Amino acid sequence: MSDSSTAHPTPAHVTLAVVLQIRESALQVLLWQRAKEPFKGRWSLPGGYLDPGETLEQSIRRHLAVKVDVRELSHLEQLETRSDPDRSPREWQLATAYLGLVPSDLDPELPGDTDWHPVDRLPQLAFDHGPIVLAGRERLRAKLSYTNLGFALAPAEFTISELRDLYAAALGHDVSATNLQRVLLRRNVLEPTGRLRAPGPTGGRPGSLFRFRTKGLEITDQFAVLRPPGPARVPVT
Repeated sequence: MSDSSTAHPTPAHVTLAVVLQIRESALQVLLWQRAKEPFKGRWSLPGGYLDPGETLEQSIRRHLAVKVDVRELSHLEQLETRSDPDRSPREWQLATAYLGLVPSDLDPELPGDTDWHPVDRLPQLAFDHGPIVLAGRERLRAKLSYTNLGFALAPAEFTISELRDLYAAALGHDVSATNLQRVLLRRNVLEPTGRLRAPGPTGGRPGSLFRFRTKGLEITDQFAVLRPPGPARVPVT
């Protein structure tokens, strides 16, 4: 009888995280710089090997906590699995990627080899991590259209103008604050807090503060698409 481990060899399995946050008015991804080969000196997604007895989600949460000290994710979901036999130059390796989001008002303290990078200006990345980052961006953009996922990018309370800026940074195009408010209120995604944001140093009218009704993911309109403004300047449908 043949040895089943020889007849059916298994690949190594790693978990990776595309951790996104709106920083300095841009969608940015968390990357760490590799200190060893392969791809020494290149930037890569945080992650590592799946340990025996561990679920995929337990694995990526462990790696984020230990390697880049990120524990305060507002949302985490499985993104994709990459299975190209040649994706790693040293071994047969599967990679399961997760999408993680951090609210804009948090500033995690990072190790020296870890930093945020604008998704639109990525450095040269290790392995196939570049396409994985872009897949995370597209997943976020899609879910901002038909779910309440904006809660994971926003602080606890915000003005509609502040929320518009977060959506515009994530989507990569202008968004009408009036239309965004209308659509999200109609979908019962937002609720007013009854409080006002004090005017800034330049003055102006106080802004009404809103919050997301829930911090759990909900499908609000499965056929909706947040579109760039056209000639009629109607960015939300």
